[in-house]
Parts: sequence; structure tokens; C-alpha cells
Amino acid sequence: MSSRVFADRREAGRLLGARVVEFIESTSGDDTMTRDGADAPVVLGLARGGVPVAREVADALSAIGPCELDVLVVRKIGAPGHAEFAMGALTADHLVVNDDVPRRLGVSHSVFDDVADRERRLLHTRERRYRGERPRVEPAGRTVVLVDDGLATGSSMAVAIDSVRSAGASSVIVAVPTAPADSPGRLRDRGVTGFVVLTTPEPFRAVGLSYDDFGQVDDDEVIAALDRAR
Repeated sequence: MSSRVFADRREAGRLLGARVVEFIESTSGDDTMTRDGADAPVVLGLARGGVPVAREVADALSAIGPCELDVLVVRKIGAPGHAEFAMGALTADHLVVNDDVPRRLGVSHSVFDDVADRERRLLHTRERRYRGERPRVEPAGRTVVLVDDGLATGSSMAVAIDSVRSAGASSVIVAVPTAPADSPGRLRDRGVTGFVVLTTPEPFRAVGLSYDDFGQVDDDEVIAALDRAR
């Protein structure tokens, strides 16, 4: 797949949404997605950068039937003193450890747990900020489209997949604008139904290189995206 650069997350989301619709329509005969009432699909944007992309994907899907948008807060567990090295990632109800990264970095179980606990507290704070008093959208028995602004190591998406599958999602579609070429193979054994990606640069160096504007997404932008969807 050829490499391309997106103007920003919203443009990437619009293009990704069109591709997700194509995927859904091409597989609808296999009951990939139910389009009625409480069984309508759920688009989950990984906070924070994935939410503006997810909003555009949800808008595209809403044009062909009912769809809900929600946020999934995922926190990476960075190594002490080396935050760029992700030892794992977690959601509110699931944790994934990146192979033997903690061992190779000499991080003890107690230190790992301390870092994970700190990230878990931040995660709960952000969830309360984004949702307020609204309950989260439950994925049980529904098709879930997991959206981020791109994949690098894939640790955040891996824990997101495990989280929604353990919550009872009937099928999981991963949709990202940019990712390494081997990402589908690395994630499919986690029970992913489909993988939609727009560009797979070779060599893959960083998600941000696929965007002209890759500025940080703040909490207000996440909240605005969720409020507009509702």
C-alpha cells in the first residue's frame, strides 16, 4: 500500500469512515453488523487522539444506519525514566504487558505495579471528565469499531481489543488511518473480525509522519466530539 500524508485527524477520519462503510457493506451478508436499536454498532475512539478520527467514522456510519460513538481511555505504561518504551497498556478493566519488555529493562513487578496504578488513576479521572454522569456505551452483543489516529507498537489497540471482547462484543473491527504493514497479522490473533487501514508507510517510523498537522488533542476537543455525537 502506498504511503500518503493526511492534512489532519479530521481529514483522515473522513477518508477512513468511507473505507469502513465500504467494509461494512461488503460484509453485511455475513451479519458483521446489526443495524437496529440496542444492537446498533459502537464506534470507540481511543483517547485522546483517536476521538476526532472516530467522530468522522461515526458520522459516516450514521449515514447508513444507527450508530453510537463513545470514548475508550487507554493509558500506556511507560518504563521509569524511559517513557517512550511502553511496557504495556491498560483500560478501565483490562491490562496487557508487552512481551518481556519489563524484564529486559530490569523493571521489577512492584515498580511495574506502581506505574500501572498511577496510570489507572489518571485513566479514571479522564473518563469522569469526558463522560460526566453519562454511563459508557456497553459493547456486549454488538459490533465494535475501534478507532485510533494510528498504530505504532499496537499495545494500546491490543488492550482495547481485549477489553471490548471480554465485555462481550460480538465482533471487533480495527480502523486506523496509518499503521505498520504487519499490524493486521499481529492483531488478528486477538479475535479481530476486520482491519481497515489507509496507509502503511515503509519503513514505518512514527504515526505523526502521516499527518501535516498532528498537534496534541486536548480534553476539550474530546468532550466536544462526544457532545456533538450525542
